[in-house]
Amino acid sequence: MKIQESAENYLETILVLQKLNGQVRSIDIANELNFTKPSVSNAMKHFRENGYITVDKKGYITLTESGQEIASSVYKRHLTLTKYLVALGVNEETAREDACRIEHVISQESFDKLEMHCKNYIKDDSID
Repeated sequence: MKIQESAENYLETILVLQKLNGQVRSIDIANELNFTKPSVSNAMKHFRENGYITVDKKGYITLTESGQEIASSVYKRHLTLTKYLVALGVNEETAREDACRIEHVISQESFDKLEMHCKNYIKDDSID
């Protein structure tokens, strides 16, 4: 399912924050993305209504299976593209920033070929 870039960024951020902190609340997302709390709350309402997240009584956000699928795909693209750009000689900060933009527009075919190339020529366990 194709969703907007902003939605992909939110879901990826939830995934990353869950990996780092174990739990995620709207305020964590707002702080990470430098967004206002009302903007994040509104987005979380839409994600909940569309079945991408659940929110418990304490306000902790969990990705649903479909939300996890999207977030994982975007995050995988981000990691792979970052490693590829760094391997080409791009400094890591620039590579991360560029990967964040490219991850949303690269075709699946191009990404699959790039990923295969990375696995064959760039030895790094974080790509798998």
